[in-house]
Amino acid sequence: MRACFLNLIERLRMQNTGLLPEMTPKRREAFVGYLFILPTYIGFIIFILYPLIESMRISFQEFSLLRGSTYIGLENYAQMFADARLRIAYINTIVFTIFAVFFNAGIGLILAVMLNRRLPILMRNLYRSIFFFPVLIAHTYIAVIWRFLYQYDTGVINFYLGVVGIDPIPWLSNAHWAMAAIIILDVWKNTGFAMLVFLAGLQSIPNEYYEAAQLDGANERQLFFRITIPLLSPTIFFILVIFMIGALQVFDTIIVLTAGGPGDATRSVVLYIYEIAFRTFNMGYAAAVSMTLFAIILVLTALQFWISRRWVHYE
Repeated sequence: MRACFLNLIERLRMQNTGLLPEMTPKRREAFVGYLFILPTYIGFIIFILYPLIESMRISFQEFSLLRGSTYIGLENYAQMFADARLRIAYINTIVFTIFAVFFNAGIGLILAVMLNRRLPILMRNLYRSIFFFPVLIAHTYIAVIWRFLYQYDTGVINFYLGVVGIDPIPWLSNAHWAMAAIIILDVWKNTGFAMLVFLAGLQSIPNEYYEAAQLDGANERQLFFRITIPLLSPTIFFILVIFMIGALQVFDTIIVLTAGGPGDATRSVVLYIYEIAFRTFNMGYAAAVSMTLFAIILVLTALQFWISRRWVHYE
């Protein structure tokens, strides 16, 4: 495809169409590169930048699809301070983010370390495929299946809990268990991605470091905390950032499993934004809440990058 672009540029130049000026080979290479990334830039402007600017504009308005919009300044933002349900949604989202990121990263690292040991290639590929397979399935489909697994009377999970003598758990109907059910599902689905990334990071660590440390008498624990973790810190940082951003935007799993209930026990910020915008049609307030979530994600991500300078080692 690159050659086709270069041939097209050359033909346009030779035909003196006036579409292209005389270009050196270096400029032609750069022009072809810009043509390749042009669709990405167009998609970014249409689907990300423009909606972001529009949301920011609407957040300062009382917006109605039927009556039009009226500028109201910071009233939408002031309303958030008195919104008790929004506070609950933020607390739920923070709790979910903390536990989901911790367990996804922790279990993913443990699985990667186990698979990185001396195993037959066939067994390693089999286990890697098994753990990664849930990542390929959409959250909505998985949530529909797990909704049946979580059933109180007929669910498979409660059946096997009964086999070992544990009473049935009201996974989706009890406020104390509903969030745990969502976290378990998220960990089951996303741990495979963390495992695969950690495994790639482990396999990129040269064996010479371990051999030199073993000659100096280092044990397994010292090898892990003095060599593996420091050299794996860029990968750990990447996983923490990616999973934090994804967890703060959790939506589809919750809306299928619990719809935010029971009560507001599992209502996330994104689900609350959806309800405000498309059930009460208060688009201005929904846009203001979404802007605060965007700002929080931006600040937390920047904070992680700033803190990473103290513990992430790239060499």
